[in-house]
Amino acid sequence: MTQVDFIHVQKFLSGVDYPASKEQLVEHAKSKNADEQAMDALRRLPDKEYEGPSGISKELARS
Repeated sequence: MTQVDFIHVQKFLSGVDYPASKEQLVEHAKSKNADEQAMDALRRLPDKEYEGPSGISKELARS
């Protein structure tokens, strides 16, 4: 995933409270009406707790 794609996903994560689990991130994005591209990216994240956007960005870059 490119940086531009991460910015796209991050739009749907604004206002999330960190640390947050993968499940919390997916649910938050869903509540923000995230599109399928963003939801797919979040579903590919490893199931762990994220301290902030930089951790999410690193994981998305690996996928």
